[in-house]
Amino acid sequence: MSETMDFKRHRRLRSSNAMRAMVRENTVTTDDFIYPLFIVEGTNKKKEVPSMPGVYHLSLDLLPQEVKEIEALGINAIILFGVPNEKDEVGTGAYAEEGIVQRATRVVKETSPETLVVADTCLCEYTSHGHCGVIHNHDVDNDASLELLAKTAVSQAKAGADIIAPSNMMDGFVQVIRHALDKAGFKHIPIMSYAVKYASAFYGPFRDAAESTPQFGDRKTYQMDPANRREALREATSDVEEGADFLIIKPGLSYLDIVRDVRNDTNVPIVAYNVSGEYSMIKAAAQNGWVDEKALVIEMLTSMKRAGADLIITYFAKDVATWLTDK
Repeated sequence: MSETMDFKRHRRLRSSNAMRAMVRENTVTTDDFIYPLFIVEGTNKKKEVPSMPGVYHLSLDLLPQEVKEIEALGINAIILFGVPNEKDEVGTGAYAEEGIVQRATRVVKETSPETLVVADTCLCEYTSHGHCGVIHNHDVDNDASLELLAKTAVSQAKAGADIIAPSNMMDGFVQVIRHALDKAGFKHIPIMSYAVKYASAFYGPFRDAAESTPQFGDRKTYQMDPANRREALREATSDVEEGADFLIIKPGLSYLDIVRDVRNDTNVPIVAYNVSGEYSMIKAAAQNGWVDEKALVIEMLTSMKRAGADLIITYFAKDVATWLTDK
């Protein structure tokens, strides 16, 4: 080989584990995670969701034990989803003082005051029709739904939620909820907006877990078209202008371009939602011995951080926390 060489020696910085760790640009830690929990009515209930191995419906009496385990693993935040026994046309359980999420919030804060409670603010788990708002003329009435979503947010804040996370994708929801929270004395409570939420097929297992499948039609008139990119920036910009403190992009893995776009366009913290379909595909493949689950999950979550996410909502949080502890 000629003594005159002018190519770059990039492999120098990959020569050992220690060298690679020294120059690593993105890492995943438990501080990045928000762990979802599905809370149900009744007692002594811990039932695995069939389409989501390792994810459970959990009754309130078993919640303290779960919270202590989460805290011991170094996970600082959870997001609560309620699965009520009774539903009605206007989702009354979502904003009831003794609603399932309100009661769960109080249990979490009594058990672990330092654990951050993110309250998912939507109506779909509580409506008999499974849609995220009030139905008029066989369609979701945007403005009528906003009033009930605001009531839900205030009730969750009163119960002790640290962060309100509206996921309904109604136009104007951040502005209306921000106004309601401020008026009720909760100016200090931040809003983690599901600003960019696509009408995705990756939500299938979640709808099993939350029992929130629409009883007619779909959610394409309010959730976003997966083909659209620029629209995401319009949605994100509107929510920031209306008072959002965090922006969620959902799903995460198939929308890393959107995570990067929103990261480049805004300065608020970005949250990637590693959704149920992404979780279940990996779990199924791992159970069949087709993939290295640990390596694949860490790579996937790192890709979300690399794309620009500051935080990740993920059902893998406990698994990853255990792997990091073992390391």
